[in-house]
Amino acid sequence: MRDTLCLMMMQFVSEEPGNRFTEDGSPYFAEPLIGFAAADDPLFAQYQEVIGPFHMTPTELVQQEAPPWRPATVICWALPISEATRRSNRTETTYPSRPWAQTRQHGEAFNATLRRRVVQFLVDAGYRALAPQLHPAWREYRDSPVGIASSWSERHAAYAAGLGTFSLNDALITPAGIAHRLGSVVTDARFAPTPRTSADHRSNCLWYREGSCGACIGRCPVGALSKEGHDKDLCREHVYGTVPEAVGEKFQVTSTGCGLCQTKVPCEGRIPAGKLPPTTTEGTGSARCQSL
Repeated sequence: MRDTLCLMMMQFVSEEPGNRFTEDGSPYFAEPLIGFAAADDPLFAQYQEVIGPFHMTPTELVQQEAPPWRPATVICWALPISEATRRSNRTETTYPSRPWAQTRQHGEAFNATLRRRVVQFLVDAGYRALAPQLHPAWREYRDSPVGIASSWSERHAAYAAGLGTFSLNDALITPAGIAHRLGSVVTDARFAPTPRTSADHRSNCLWYREGSCGACIGRCPVGALSKEGHDKDLCREHVYGTVPEAVGEKFQVTSTGCGLCQTKVPCEGRIPAGKLPPTTTEGTGSARCQSL
Protein backbone atom coordinates (compact mmCIF):
# COMPACT_ATOMS: atom_id res chain seq x y z
CA MET A 1 0.00 0.00 0.00
CA ARG A 2 2.79 2.41 0.93
CA ASP A 3 4.71 1.68 -2.25
CA THR A 4 1.56 1.99 -4.35
CA LEU A 5 0.68 5.33 -2.78
CA CYS A 6 4.17 6.74 -3.31
CA LEU A 7 4.30 5.51 -6.89
CA MET A 8 0.90 7.05 -7.61
CA MET A 9 2.02 10.41 -6.20
CA MET A 10 5.28 10.40 -8.15
CA GLN A 11 3.52 9.48 -11.38
CA PHE A 12 0.85 12.12 -10.78
CA VAL A 13 3.48 14.83 -10.32
CA SER A 14 5.38 13.60 -13.37
CA GLU A 15 2.44 13.17 -15.75
CA GLU A 16 -0.41 15.45 -14.67
CA PRO A 17 -0.83 18.41 -17.08
CA GLY A 18 -1.61 20.68 -14.12
CA ASN A 19 2.07 20.49 -13.19
CA ARG A 20 3.11 22.17 -16.42
CA PHE A 21 3.69 25.70 -17.64
CA THR A 22 1.24 26.37 -20.45
CA GLU A 23 3.87 28.09 -22.58
CA ASP A 24 6.49 25.35 -22.92
CA GLY A 25 5.18 22.34 -21.01
CA SER A 26 8.03 22.35 -18.51
CA PRO A 27 7.09 21.29 -14.95
CA TYR A 28 6.46 23.54 -12.00
CA PHE A 29 7.79 20.88 -9.65
CA ALA A 30 10.33 18.07 -9.66
CA GLU A 31 9.83 14.64 -8.06
CA PRO A 32 8.16 14.91 -4.67
CA LEU A 33 9.69 14.06 -1.32
CA ILE A 34 7.25 12.01 0.75
CA GLY A 35 7.20 11.38 4.49
CA PHE A 36 4.88 9.92 7.10
CA ALA A 37 4.15 10.93 10.70
CA ALA A 38 2.09 9.09 13.30
CA ALA A 39 -1.11 11.02 13.99
CA ASP A 40 -0.51 10.62 17.72
CA ASP A 41 3.09 11.87 17.54
CA PRO A 42 3.61 14.06 20.65
CA LEU A 43 4.92 16.84 18.39
CA PHE A 44 1.39 17.69 17.27
CA ALA A 45 0.39 18.39 20.87
CA GLN A 46 3.59 20.39 21.39
CA TYR A 47 2.69 22.57 18.41
CA GLN A 48 -0.23 23.91 20.44
CA GLU A 49 2.38 25.41 22.77
CA VAL A 50 4.87 26.42 20.07
CA ILE A 51 2.34 27.90 17.62
CA GLY A 52 -0.80 28.38 19.70
CA PRO A 53 -3.74 26.48 21.20
CA PHE A 54 -5.66 27.09 17.97
CA HIS A 55 -3.32 24.75 16.05
CA MET A 56 -5.28 21.52 15.70
CA THR A 57 -3.87 18.07 16.27
CA PRO A 58 -4.84 15.43 13.69
CA THR A 59 -7.33 14.01 16.17
CA GLU A 60 -8.95 17.39 16.79
CA LEU A 61 -9.17 17.96 13.07
CA VAL A 62 -10.99 14.72 12.28
CA GLN A 63 -13.36 15.35 15.17
CA GLN A 64 -14.79 18.05 12.90
CA GLU A 65 -15.93 15.30 10.53
CA ALA A 66 -19.43 13.81 10.60
CA PRO A 67 -19.16 11.20 11.91
CA PRO A 68 -15.75 11.72 13.58
CA TRP A 69 -13.07 9.07 13.17
CA ARG A 70 -9.66 8.16 14.56
CA PRO A 71 -6.60 9.22 12.50
CA ALA A 72 -3.51 7.03 12.24
CA THR A 73 -1.11 8.78 9.86
CA VAL A 74 -0.25 12.19 8.45
CA ILE A 75 1.11 11.87 4.92
CA CYS A 76 3.34 14.81 3.98
CA TRP A 77 5.18 15.88 0.87
CA ALA A 78 7.44 18.57 -0.51
CA LEU A 79 7.22 19.57 -4.17
CA PRO A 80 10.65 20.97 -5.13
CA ILE A 81 10.38 23.97 -7.43
CA SER A 82 12.09 23.26 -10.75
CA GLU A 83 15.70 24.22 -11.20
CA ALA A 84 14.84 26.42 -14.19
CA THR A 85 12.37 28.44 -12.12
CA ARG A 86 14.81 28.75 -9.24
CA ARG A 87 17.48 29.93 -11.66
CA SER A 88 15.15 32.61 -13.02
CA ASN A 89 14.55 33.92 -9.50
CA ARG A 90 18.23 34.16 -8.55
CA THR A 91 18.77 37.30 -10.60
CA GLU A 92 15.80 39.15 -9.10
CA THR A 93 16.33 41.67 -6.31
CA THR A 94 12.91 43.24 -5.62
CA TYR A 95 10.12 41.15 -7.13
CA PRO A 96 9.95 37.47 -8.09
CA SER A 97 10.50 36.26 -11.63
CA ARG A 98 7.53 35.46 -13.83
CA PRO A 99 8.07 31.66 -13.59
CA TRP A 100 8.27 31.90 -9.80
CA ALA A 101 5.03 33.92 -9.60
CA GLN A 102 3.23 31.54 -11.92
CA THR A 103 4.46 28.58 -9.89
CA ARG A 104 3.12 30.22 -6.74
CA GLN A 105 -0.37 30.50 -8.21
CA HIS A 106 -0.74 27.71 -10.75
CA GLY A 107 1.70 25.35 -9.06
CA GLU A 108 -0.12 25.70 -5.74
CA ALA A 109 -3.40 25.01 -7.57
CA PHE A 110 -1.78 21.78 -8.75
CA ASN A 111 -0.70 21.08 -5.16
CA ALA A 112 -4.35 21.36 -4.10
CA THR A 113 -5.23 18.91 -6.87
CA LEU A 114 -2.58 16.54 -5.53
CA ARG A 115 -4.11 16.80 -2.05
CA ARG A 116 -7.49 15.81 -3.47
CA ARG A 117 -5.92 12.99 -5.48
CA VAL A 118 -4.24 11.50 -2.40
CA VAL A 119 -7.50 11.73 -0.45
CA GLN A 120 -9.41 10.03 -3.25
CA PHE A 121 -6.78 7.29 -3.57
CA LEU A 122 -7.17 6.46 0.13
CA VAL A 123 -10.96 6.64 0.05
CA ASP A 124 -11.04 4.31 -2.95
CA ALA A 125 -8.86 1.90 -0.95
CA GLY A 126 -11.43 1.87 1.84
CA TYR A 127 -9.91 4.41 4.23
CA ARG A 128 -10.96 7.81 5.48
CA ALA A 129 -8.85 10.84 4.66
CA LEU A 130 -8.86 14.63 4.50
CA ALA A 131 -6.51 17.42 3.47
CA PRO A 132 -6.20 19.89 6.39
CA GLN A 133 -5.41 22.83 4.10
CA LEU A 134 -8.67 22.28 2.21
CA HIS A 135 -10.83 21.46 5.23
CA PRO A 136 -13.58 23.89 6.38
CA ALA A 137 -12.01 23.89 9.87
CA TRP A 138 -8.83 25.53 8.56
CA ARG A 139 -8.43 29.07 9.88
CA GLU A 140 -5.85 31.85 9.76
CA TYR A 141 -4.94 33.78 12.90
CA ARG A 142 -3.24 37.15 12.52
CA ASP A 143 -2.83 38.10 16.19
CA SER A 144 -1.27 34.95 17.61
CA PRO A 145 1.79 35.04 19.94
CA VAL A 146 3.96 33.98 16.96
CA GLY A 147 2.40 36.44 14.53
CA ILE A 148 0.38 35.30 11.54
CA ALA A 149 -0.33 31.58 11.87
CA SER A 150 -2.97 29.03 10.96
CA SER A 151 -4.84 26.13 12.49
CA TRP A 152 -2.69 23.67 10.53
CA SER A 153 0.93 24.25 9.52
CA GLU A 154 2.16 22.28 6.52
CA ARG A 155 5.74 23.09 7.54
CA HIS A 156 5.36 21.68 11.04
CA ALA A 157 3.60 18.58 9.74
CA ALA A 158 6.46 18.05 7.27
CA TYR A 159 8.99 18.41 10.09
CA ALA A 160 7.10 15.77 12.10
CA ALA A 161 7.26 13.51 9.03
CA GLY A 162 11.05 13.81 8.84
CA LEU A 163 11.20 15.89 5.67
CA GLY A 164 13.49 18.65 6.93
CA THR A 165 14.25 21.27 9.57
CA PHE A 166 13.53 24.97 9.94
CA SER A 167 15.60 27.90 8.75
CA LEU A 168 16.30 31.50 9.71
CA ASN A 169 13.50 32.63 7.38
CA ASP A 170 11.06 30.11 8.94
CA ALA A 171 10.93 27.87 5.86
CA LEU A 172 11.77 24.16 5.86
CA ILE A 173 15.13 23.00 4.49
CA THR A 174 14.65 19.54 2.97
CA PRO A 175 17.18 17.28 1.20
CA ALA A 176 15.92 18.97 -1.99
CA GLY A 177 16.40 22.41 -0.48
CA ILE A 178 14.18 25.22 0.73
CA ALA A 179 12.41 26.16 -2.54
CA HIS A 180 9.27 24.05 -2.55
CA ARG A 181 5.56 23.82 -1.82
CA LEU A 182 4.28 21.54 0.94
CA GLY A 183 1.16 19.43 1.36
CA SER A 184 -0.37 16.92 3.75
CA VAL A 185 -3.27 14.52 4.19
CA VAL A 186 -4.57 12.95 7.41
CA THR A 187 -5.88 9.38 7.17
CA ASP A 188 -6.87 6.37 9.25
CA ALA A 189 -4.63 4.20 7.05
CA ARG A 190 -1.62 3.16 9.09
CA PHE A 191 1.87 3.69 7.64
CA ALA A 192 5.18 3.37 9.45
CA PRO A 193 6.50 6.85 10.36
CA THR A 194 9.53 8.20 8.54
CA PRO A 195 12.39 8.50 11.08
CA ARG A 196 13.43 12.02 12.00
CA THR A 197 17.18 11.84 11.67
CA SER A 198 17.98 15.43 12.64
CA ALA A 199 18.83 15.91 16.31
CA ASP A 200 17.75 19.55 16.24
CA HIS A 201 14.78 21.23 14.58
CA ARG A 202 17.11 23.79 12.95
CA SER A 203 20.14 21.67 12.12
CA ASN A 204 19.86 21.99 8.31
CA CYS A 205 20.28 25.79 8.53
CA LEU A 206 23.88 27.02 8.47
CA TRP A 207 23.01 30.04 10.60
CA TYR A 208 21.69 27.93 13.45
CA ARG A 209 24.14 25.08 12.94
CA GLU A 210 27.39 27.00 12.94
CA GLY A 211 26.64 30.72 13.01
CA SER A 212 27.59 31.22 9.37
CA CYS A 213 25.69 32.13 6.19
CA GLY A 214 22.70 34.39 6.75
CA ALA A 215 22.50 34.79 2.96
CA CYS A 216 18.70 34.98 3.12
CA ILE A 217 18.97 38.19 5.17
CA GLY A 218 20.59 40.06 2.29
CA ARG A 219 18.13 38.62 -0.22
CA CYS A 220 15.05 40.13 1.45
CA PRO A 221 14.15 43.41 -0.32
CA VAL A 222 12.18 44.81 2.64
CA GLY A 223 14.39 43.89 5.59
CA ALA A 224 12.00 41.30 6.99
CA LEU A 225 14.91 39.01 7.88
CA SER A 226 17.62 39.61 10.44
CA LYS A 227 19.86 37.63 12.76
CA GLU A 228 16.91 37.60 15.16
CA GLY A 229 14.68 35.87 12.63
CA HIS A 230 11.65 36.59 10.47
CA ASP A 231 9.32 39.61 10.70
CA LYS A 232 6.11 38.05 9.42
CA ASP A 233 4.23 41.33 9.14
CA LEU A 234 6.82 43.03 6.92
CA CYS A 235 7.12 39.89 4.82
CA ARG A 236 3.38 39.49 4.40
CA GLU A 237 2.87 43.13 3.44
CA HIS A 238 5.43 42.74 0.66
CA VAL A 239 4.36 39.29 -0.57
CA TYR A 240 0.61 39.79 -0.45
CA GLY A 241 0.42 43.54 -1.02
CA THR A 242 3.33 45.24 -2.75
CA VAL A 243 4.37 42.43 -5.10
CA PRO A 244 0.96 41.49 -6.56
CA GLU A 245 0.17 45.17 -7.02
CA ALA A 246 3.46 45.73 -8.84
CA VAL A 247 3.69 42.64 -11.09
CA GLY A 248 0.51 40.59 -10.70
CA GLU A 249 -1.19 41.92 -13.80
CA LYS A 250 2.02 41.75 -15.81
CA PHE A 251 2.52 38.10 -14.85
CA GLN A 252 -1.21 37.30 -15.19
CA VAL A 253 -1.57 36.04 -11.62
CA THR A 254 -3.14 37.29 -8.41
CA SER A 255 -0.79 35.38 -6.06
CA THR A 256 2.87 35.97 -6.78
CA GLY A 257 4.89 34.81 -3.80
CA CYS A 258 8.40 36.22 -3.57
CA GLY A 259 10.97 33.50 -2.95
CA LEU A 260 14.03 35.73 -3.07
CA CYS A 261 15.18 34.37 0.29
CA GLN A 262 14.74 30.82 -1.06
CA THR A 263 16.92 31.33 -4.12
CA LYS A 264 20.56 32.33 -4.55
CA VAL A 265 21.20 30.91 -1.08
CA PRO A 266 23.23 27.79 -0.11
CA CYS A 267 20.10 25.88 0.92
CA GLU A 268 18.19 26.62 -2.30
CA GLY A 269 18.30 23.07 -3.67
CA ARG A 270 19.95 21.00 -0.96
CA ILE A 271 21.00 20.81 2.67
CA PRO A 272 24.16 22.97 2.71
CA ALA A 273 27.35 21.22 3.78
CA GLY A 274 28.97 24.08 5.69
CA LYS A 275 31.94 23.52 7.98
CA LEU A 276 29.96 21.29 10.32
CA PRO A 277 27.72 18.53 8.94
CA PRO A 278 24.11 18.45 10.13
CA THR A 279 23.80 16.69 13.46
CA THR A 280 21.71 13.54 13.11
CA THR A 281 20.33 10.87 15.34
CA GLU A 282 20.39 7.20 14.49
CA GLY A 283 18.09 6.30 11.64
CA THR A 284 18.05 5.88 7.91
CA GLY A 285 14.85 7.64 6.94
CA SER A 286 14.71 8.62 3.31
CA ALA A 287 13.27 11.93 2.18
CA ARG A 288 11.65 10.08 -0.67
CA CYS A 289 9.30 7.23 0.04
CA GLN A 290 11.49 4.86 2.04
CA SER A 291 10.73 1.67 0.21
CA LEU A 292 11.08 3.08 -3.31
